[in-house]
Amino acid sequence: MRRFAVLGNPIAHSKSPEIHHAFAASCGHDIDYERVLVETGDFVAVVRQFFAAGGIGLNVTAPFKGEAFEIATVRSDAATDAKAVNTLWCDAQGQICAHTTDGSGLLQDLEQNLGWTVEAKNILLLGAGGAMRGIMGPLCERSPSVIHIANRTEARASELAALFSDRVCVGASGLHDIPDRPWDLIINGLSSGWDGSFPDLPLSVLSPSAAAYDLIYSDSETPFMAWARAKGLTRISDGLGMLVEQAADSYAIWQGIRPETARVFDLLRPDH
Repeated sequence: MRRFAVLGNPIAHSKSPEIHHAFAASCGHDIDYERVLVETGDFVAVVRQFFAAGGIGLNVTAPFKGEAFEIATVRSDAATDAKAVNTLWCDAQGQICAHTTDGSGLLQDLEQNLGWTVEAKNILLLGAGGAMRGIMGPLCERSPSVIHIANRTEARASELAALFSDRVCVGASGLHDIPDRPWDLIINGLSSGWDGSFPDLPLSVLSPSAAAYDLIYSDSETPFMAWARAKGLTRISDGLGMLVEQAADSYAIWQGIRPETARVFDLLRPDH
């Protein structure tokens, strides 16, 4: 039986074992996939022990994505862009390899599942943390008209924008200095989305068909989704589809086949 795991702290909330076991069942694979709670300072040792014991692949969630990037010897271009990864495995030479599937999972959900378009659109990103850095590269590849990054600390938004300024028209500001533009797609990565509050952003100009996407997922409407609905938006989604799609991309790296995702999404959210 091939062994896999997801590492994080906290980790009890993770849906990854259910997702990957469902993928394995659909592909006819026999796997073991578990949640592993990792204490601060133990990440490197846990990873090395896992692979030394014959483990095949690891998913990594907060707060260890940066450490996962650092431990790897072989890094994909996407990993190098993000400086944080969610997928680890060993190659034939025993080297730890790293990739992030967050950006590809997001695009798969936006374009294929939701039918939303990124190309030639005005995109507003809320937040400038690791999640945003992980999706910037793939978003740039779709040639949007502009990407604007708004963050509580404007300096962090400017730093992130500078990293990708040679690939796309990109701007940066504080949350309350967002320029008036007909925003087509708003993607939320603000940490406040977890604690039940969301700032009332002074957005006066939105595209008539504007869409709102929350990177977090929840069994109920998130504060950002409620804010978007109050603004009159009707195309609104949380990040469950991204979670499933990025998991499928990880599974494909490890197993050589990308599983179908629709049934797994239905399993996790049967009433959608």
